[in-house]
Amino acid sequence: MKVSGLPDPIRTTVGSGESDHEKRRPRVFVVDDHLLVRSGVRAELGDTVEVAGEADEVDSAVEMIRERSPEVVLLDVHLPGGGGHAVIAAVSATHPDIRFLALSVSDAAEDVIAIIRAGARGYVTKTISGPELVDAVHRVADGDAVFSPKLAGFVLDAFAGHDDPSP
Repeated sequence: MKVSGLPDPIRTTVGSGESDHEKRRPRVFVVDDHLLVRSGVRAELGDTVEVAGEADEVDSAVEMIRERSPEVVLLDVHLPGGGGHAVIAAVSATHPDIRFLALSVSDAAEDVIAIIRAGARGYVTKTISGPELVDAVHRVADGDAVFSPKLAGFVLDAFAGHDDPSP
């Protein structure tokens, strides 16, 4: 497993002339309780992914994710009906191969740690640029763990046994 921080340039395949993202279009499901955010995410991802669907709350997200089996679920941490961790717990019980990438306005250590402990493969904030988001989704689809740079420290501190992962 590779752990990646953002921002990084989008990696390209040596000698092929095309980026890794042009070769593969992972299936992605978007979960956020704000329509404007979901629309913006879809626009930024463009044709670099196949959007398998979207939901605005926990129950409908769980049902549709199980039905559509995307490779990556891009989800908000705070959602009506239980939050992102509830989506991860319910889906992972029946579909353990689906990967989760948290996309949240929150950069609070407790939110980051809780969602990673629930099973997310990464956490980025909504200040991320479009190209960085595309890169993060592709990296998670490929099995990497991806964090915004500030947030990576919270995760490392929490799993190194430090009691207080706050900044």
